Amino acid sequence: MASYAPSLPIAESVEPKRVQFDFEISFSNGGGLKGWDFRLDIEGSDISDQALADYIVRDLRLLMVGSVEISNKKIISEPHKRVS
Repeated sequence: MASYAPSLPIAESVEPKRVQFDFEISFSNGGGLKGWDFRLDIEGSDISDQALADYIVRDLRLLMVGSVEISNKKIISEPHKRVS
């Protein structure tokens, strides 16, 4: 009889990912906000620019956002910083 060694659950065996990116936010009432080498935890191994723009606006609790530009996006393997 062959021995069986259970493997780690999929969620635990996947390396946590973060996204590093630059952004520029323009507000509809004037002004703006820029960030570079900003990092956020992500679920999965990728995130679209639109989902990332929505995420940063929500995470920073911004109001009256006119537009968000994302650039220099890269996915990195790094432990998440927030406790679930």
